[in-house]
Amino acid sequence: MAINRYTKMAYANADEMIFGKCKFPVKAGLGLEIGAGYTIPELNYAPRPQASVSKEALVKEYERITKDSMARLVQIGAPAVVLETEHVQQLTAKPDVGAEVAHVQKAIMEEYHEEYGVKCALRHTIADLREDREYLALRSKAPEILESFDQCAAQGADLLSIESMGGKEVFDYAIVRDDTAGMLFSIGVLGTNDMDFIWQEITDIAKKNNVVSAGDTDCSQANTAMFIAGGLLDKNLAHTTAIVARCISAGRSLAAYEAGATGPGKDCGYENIIIKAIAGVPITQEGKSSTCAHSDVMGNLAMQCCDMWSNESVEYHGEFGGTTVQVWVETLAYDCALMNTALKTGNEKVLRDLLMLSDKYRDPQPYVLAYDNAYRVGEAIAANGNDPYLRAKAAAETCCDIVQEGIDGGKLILTKFETNALNKIKTDLAALPTESAKFIEDCMAKYTAEVPVFKPENYSL
Repeated sequence: MAINRYTKMAYANADEMIFGKCKFPVKAGLGLEIGAGYTIPELNYAPRPQASVSKEALVKEYERITKDSMARLVQIGAPAVVLETEHVQQLTAKPDVGAEVAHVQKAIMEEYHEEYGVKCALRHTIADLREDREYLALRSKAPEILESFDQCAAQGADLLSIESMGGKEVFDYAIVRDDTAGMLFSIGVLGTNDMDFIWQEITDIAKKNNVVSAGDTDCSQANTAMFIAGGLLDKNLAHTTAIVARCISAGRSLAAYEAGATGPGKDCGYENIIIKAIAGVPITQEGKSSTCAHSDVMGNLAMQCCDMWSNESVEYHGEFGGTTVQVWVETLAYDCALMNTALKTGNEKVLRDLLMLSDKYRDPQPYVLAYDNAYRVGEAIAANGNDPYLRAKAAAETCCDIVQEGIDGGKLILTKFETNALNKIKTDLAALPTESAKFIEDCMAKYTAEVPVFKPENYSL
């Protein structure tokens, strides 16, 4: 499978983007078309720790999760759902276990589709277990996780995803040192390199099994920066640094589609709004309905252009309103009902803008990820689309420009801690090479010497 870089935007302008619609809808599972004019809840869940004592217990846990979720949908009259099984370690490490879970889940979903007409699909997100003790083993351990992809696809998974880890060993070193070059190298160069490799393989497996090669997310890097940055009282990491990392990650996550994936992109990829602008693929997003898993500062804004709406993940157990999967799938379904009503009544842009404006000025992260500004970051990536380093650098520079414009216009109020971080990143970016070969040469020398766990053979470098 060849790599086809994006060098132009899917949309003529930012205002064309809306929730529930995309340029290239994806058909999947049992009657679903994602991004074709309606939004879909995507429920994400995790088994209780005690369910992992045996294969039988784990399979039974996912059987209960699936039945509970589908039953609640029918009870409230919701028309569609995607269930996402993010693999715990046992499901990927033992591919037959993951495959049996997929088989059991899909059989239940088929029953509800046939009896009640629920449109549905099953996503399996394979765990990235390409590690060898303290080292990443991205190439040598790939066959092990690819076997899990193949077996799950053969046994019922409709959408294939992963949260890949390429570049994380350098990123972890760089982020605690406010190392801008390290962020660019780890996410933009190493992350893209690994994405090119693994997503060609995943796409081949999807085609073989006649299922969908869906998408990735930079959970291991951009989300790490977001979580370290925390809320408005936290000062472990500047929020301006976190949003620069996020913008760099857009080119990295875009590489899945350049290798043949079609979407929908995964929920925790907050960079997905930029990717949708460039590639026109459907995306899942998470925000206010993912507070069961984590906090962010853009809970409404994240919904602005989603095609599927997720809760991120919740452990399966009881609540007053039912089991957690019942509670959260109902919440997601009502959010989607609101968006779908807006689409049907012609009020989608009004709702989109209200969602966006309610968070846009809260923090530099939602400010840049507001769809109008996210589109600008996408343009910078597409203008440099053939070079992973240059497009990552351009995304970072455009991000800084957008934040500075917000400050200068009086619309974005930042502390001195944040403005100092912004000025440092701008200075760092200005000092970087303008040619990727030079940048990669410099980074290879630096991080091979300074990061013992960085192994160039992971990236065929």
